[in-house]
Amino acid sequence: MLRLTLALCVLSSIILTSSAQTQSCKNQTFSDNRAFTTCRDLPQLTSYLHWSYDETSGKLDIAYIHTGITATNRWVAWAINPSRNLDPAMIGAQALVAIPQASGSPKAYTSNIIDTSTRLQEGTISYPVSGLSATYQNNEVTIFATLTLPNGTTSFVHVWQDGVLSSDSTPQEHSHESSHQNSKEVLDLVSGTSQAASGIGSRQRRRNTHGVLNAISWGILMPTGAVIARYLKVFKSADPAWFYLHITCQVSAYIVGLSGFGTGLKLGSDSVGITYDTHRALAIVLVTLATLQVFALFLRPNKDHKLRFYWNIYHHVVGYVTISISIVNVFKGFEALGDFVGDRYKNWKHAYIGIIGALGGIAVLLEAYTWMVCMKRKKAENKTSDGVNGANGHGSSTL
Repeated sequence: MLRLTLALCVLSSIILTSSAQTQSCKNQTFSDNRAFTTCRDLPQLTSYLHWSYDETSGKLDIAYIHTGITATNRWVAWAINPSRNLDPAMIGAQALVAIPQASGSPKAYTSNIIDTSTRLQEGTISYPVSGLSATYQNNEVTIFATLTLPNGTTSFVHVWQDGVLSSDSTPQEHSHESSHQNSKEVLDLVSGTSQAASGIGSRQRRRNTHGVLNAISWGILMPTGAVIARYLKVFKSADPAWFYLHITCQVSAYIVGLSGFGTGLKLGSDSVGITYDTHRALAIVLVTLATLQVFALFLRPNKDHKLRFYWNIYHHVVGYVTISISIVNVFKGFEALGDFVGDRYKNWKHAYIGIIGALGGIAVLLEAYTWMVCMKRKKAENKTSDGVNGANGHGSSTL
């Protein structure tokens, strides 16, 4: 009997596994005799898209099926991105949203995703929509709708997602796991084929490169160069080594920073509709000030020149302003990165906080130590002066 029971369990598991593996949109049917000419098994989130498309009129009838929704505290969405953005595909997407209801049929509505802070608020989208409805049964949410696309449309970028609801039933941000990050593609409506989100990997590498270059240059090398100039020059034995170390740090930071600025410009041009105005404005100001500092190096007056005092004031003020802006903009960059990699950016942010905090701590210790050195040096100079000039300051007399 035990063997028979085990055999039945194994057989049932095999049957269930086989059934799951062979599940396909071609085996799916709809009530009310609904039928669609084409369907596709979507590569992520166990979802399926059925559609019929009349290229002449632009009428697109769709049925989007999203499985694995075991509770009513979740939302499901399918969207078209008219700007053909793939990275991130959500910015500018025109979404059809469904939220299962415990009392009956899911709530179905449209939502225009303007930016990363959008929480799928109900609103009009750029496509005329009719027949929007949704069903929820057997842990599957199905969205039905008819959209009218612009004349000549044969393909588009589409994205599909699911997420949780807050206690007040407001849709929250979806997961940033790979299955959610990759739930987007270019779909050919006529042939039924699709293309993966090409270029996303290379853009992510450019983002990483951009972040690393700028964090190292503006965020680490430049403050380090300022610390060297501020404290090492106090020690006579460090002259002129401190000057060359300072110049090496600052010039290296400038060159590497320009490379990071260039990658940022390229990312901006490749990401139509995605803007980080504050981050970009600070970067432009930063590069401008740093360029002025570089040119000021070639115009530096001699130590005994009457303009050297004013040049020093300019150099210090612009330098400290540049460093302040650079640190702030590194954190702005981390915020922007969070839109693409989710909470993973926090690890890099914490690492940078540790580095800049350590550098700040070193600066505080050196500040105290150099003050002590300067005070001792001043006392020694006063004693030497008294020894030469005599106790009354007018020199010693001889008979």
